[in-house]
Amino acid sequence: MKKVFLITLFLSLGFLAVVKMEAQTTAKLVEMCTKSAGDDATYLKDFVVELEAAGSNEKPPVAKFSMVLSKNNVYRFTVCNAGDSEGKAVIQLFDMNRLLGSSYNAATGQEYQSFNFQCQKTGVYHVFINFVDGKKGSAVGILSFIKTL
Repeated sequence: MKKVFLITLFLSLGFLAVVKMEAQTTAKLVEMCTKSAGDDATYLKDFVVELEAAGSNEKPPVAKFSMVLSKNNVYRFTVCNAGDSEGKAVIQLFDMNRLLGSSYNAATGQEYQSFNFQCQKTGVYHVFINFVDGKKGSAVGILSFIKTL
């Protein structure tokens, strides 16, 4: 009985150590990405993403988030990859089915770490985060407030 208790105790402690290390890693990535958004940006929200690779003949997986943005405000959307991420993260902003901004230009292959969005109407907007070519990856997206017009 004592052996079972000790084994359970060690496994539990090991599990808690792994969970705590993962939380610290995510927190550091969020902090680093918040800083890279710029000195003029005020952190509002983060979107932590971990996606598996797309299988052959499958659509790449996408993480979707919704939020309300206010008219006459300028927001900045920033994306940062985790160090061990295989894919390059892309953050996109949609209003219903219309693409309003993206950190990736598919026509040129140009990647950007962030983009600004000047909100024209208060409403629900959708953030999509995926990885270029459907690769596996971990990333964080940051929503920041820049200014009121």
